[in-house]
Amino acid sequence: MSLDILGLSVVETAGRNTFIITKIRRVLISLRTKYQRVDIVEFEEFGRGLILDGLIQSTEADEFIYHESLVHPALTTHPNPKEVLIIGGGEGATLREVLKHNTVKSAVMVDIDGELVELAKKYLDFMHKGSFYDPRTKLIISDGAEFIKKEGSSKYDVVVLDLTDPYGPEIARKLYSREFYEEVRRVLRDDGIMVTQAGSSFFYPRVYDYVLNNVKSVFSIVREYWVWVPAFAYACNFIIASNKYDPTLLTPEEVDSRLRSRSVKTLLYNGKYHKALFMTPILRNKFSKD
Repeated sequence: MSLDILGLSVVETAGRNTFIITKIRRVLISLRTKYQRVDIVEFEEFGRGLILDGLIQSTEADEFIYHESLVHPALTTHPNPKEVLIIGGGEGATLREVLKHNTVKSAVMVDIDGELVELAKKYLDFMHKGSFYDPRTKLIISDGAEFIKKEGSSKYDVVVLDLTDPYGPEIARKLYSREFYEEVRRVLRDDGIMVTQAGSSFFYPRVYDYVLNNVKSVFSIVREYWVWVPAFAYACNFIIASNKYDPTLLTPEEVDSRLRSRSVKTLLYNGKYHKALFMTPILRNKFSKD
């Protein structure tokens, strides 16, 4: 994966041989932190956006599609999520969505790149919406894999993994391993739920299946879903797992009832959307050379 800023265009590789060109209005900041390259830009059609190591992560126009789809199926499936762990999610938007659930008493967010978090606080306020400063938030700058090894067992109700792609930067690859998922299971309570972003099953089916099989080797209930994210120009996959709760068993009415009781306001996610997520077949491109 690579990204080049050529004049006022961003050229991004979606697959090994597929390129996406997105026009930008201006570059707000471009630098390399200790861990990754960070570009914060204003796109012509997507507003302000974050790019990490050549991959578009979030944009003002459509970030809610990704973040609502990542967070709410897992938190809504759990009947009473109080303690939540987020690994990654430097923009603060995943944290924002988690904190919408009034059942949540503590949200621990762990991100390895403190420089990125500070840039997000300054330039991406429309994404985090003050979530970094919520009294329920505990922000920890640390390697997610190292952090979780030191955590006590049976501590969290939900673990949300908002990571860069498994085929992307080296920074996140170990967070898709079987060993890491075993640590996630350990820190979850017996009825806990985990959800992870899992890249693209269409462009990278073998990498996706590697992640999926690692999750299946650790959890007894594993469900897959995907959403179309316009700024990505491809479908983004997610995997949700538990040893107790199955998100496909919730009715649309139950989902809507839980959202109402928790005072959760969303732009996209609701009961019908939840049901539809798990009814859509997962796509794999047989011509992919990943």
